[in-house]
Amino acid sequence: MRENTYKLIELVGTSENTMEDAIRHAIERASQTLKGLDWFEVTEARGLIHDGKVTQYQVKMKVGFRLMQESDL
Repeated sequence: MRENTYKLIELVGTSENTMEDAIRHAIERASQTLKGLDWFEVTEARGLIHDGKVTQYQVKMKVGFRLMQESDL
């Protein structure tokens, strides 16, 4: 098995529907410009309230991606 080195970034995903959608949207968007995304860890969850109703979910997460060799690209 190959030993990997990872870089960590922080993302904040948002959704009007669910926490899961906020996570999914952030990962899908990040994967458009980053290669080697392997894992995430939710570090904060919060939301917006308007007129007594939840109007947006926000999820802050750490995302790890592999530092690749040129041959991996």
